[in-house]
Amino acid sequence: MSTSHLIRLIAPSGYCHNQIAAERAVTRLREWGHTVENTEAITRRFQRFAGNDAERLQDINGLARLDHLPDIILAIRGGYGVTRLLDQVDFAGLRQRFSSKMPIICGHSDFTALQLALLAKSGLVTFSGPMLSGNFGAETLSDFTLEHFWRAITSPTVTLQWQSATPDVSPIQGTVWGGNLAMIMTLVGTPWLPTPDNGILVIEDVNEHPFRTERMLLQLHHSGILARQRAIVTGSFTGANLTDYDNGFNFDTVWQTVRDITGLPVISGLDFGHDHDTVTLPLGAKGEVQVNQGMAQLTLTGHPILR
Repeated sequence: MSTSHLIRLIAPSGYCHNQIAAERAVTRLREWGHTVENTEAITRRFQRFAGNDAERLQDINGLARLDHLPDIILAIRGGYGVTRLLDQVDFAGLRQRFSSKMPIICGHSDFTALQLALLAKSGLVTFSGPMLSGNFGAETLSDFTLEHFWRAITSPTVTLQWQSATPDVSPIQGTVWGGNLAMIMTLVGTPWLPTPDNGILVIEDVNEHPFRTERMLLQLHHSGILARQRAIVTGSFTGANLTDYDNGFNFDTVWQTVRDITGLPVISGLDFGHDHDTVTLPLGAKGEVQVNQGMAQLTLTGHPILR
């Protein structure tokens, strides 16, 4: 973080209800030597959104008309709102503007819908990772999250390792894509869902019970999307309350069901998603994943980096 970068905030989703956290994040980023612009998006509000549709769309399409591109484009928070805008996003203009310099575009949750649409329509690789309010504005910063963020956006090759209960998996190569599972599902049957062959699908979610998670994965299976994948990697699935009624039905049984039905390796345990600690993943990059004696490894290449 010794180099100063221009960071532009965008808020295409929900109103930033934790204003204190967002301001704390801006202060931190500036103390670290970065320039932060478009901070007025933090306080914008219309109903539950971070401004009306036109204002939030301008956050996205306005990027194609900037005289000076930022180094990093950072989502303020998730929530809901991106899918209202997708049919009006200037994908061609963004692709053309970013052809000479691809900024680091980062966020997760509802932001997944925009990221996957940018990959599908413009071929742009963006990063599923921390956001302004929830991550950079956390009362206690996660060193894990910060280290993985800066490493992902500055290193041409990134290798992640984690412990996984998944049986051994020989090295599998493919295109890494995915993000928030519920948002992936909202794009099924639309022009904005990427369809990479030989994909490595990485998924995470919050407040989704195992049965709803399984139901979404079965929809991906029955719609033919999982048939084009070579592996599935699961991140954090938190916030669901299991009861006696579940009688042993949990996320581990979901992953096994998906293995049994699809024949795909489902590699669990990656710190990725809505938790305090999260890695940063380039969506659309090339990846190689394997599991050897309880240790999973994912190597990523071909993504944009800060220059």
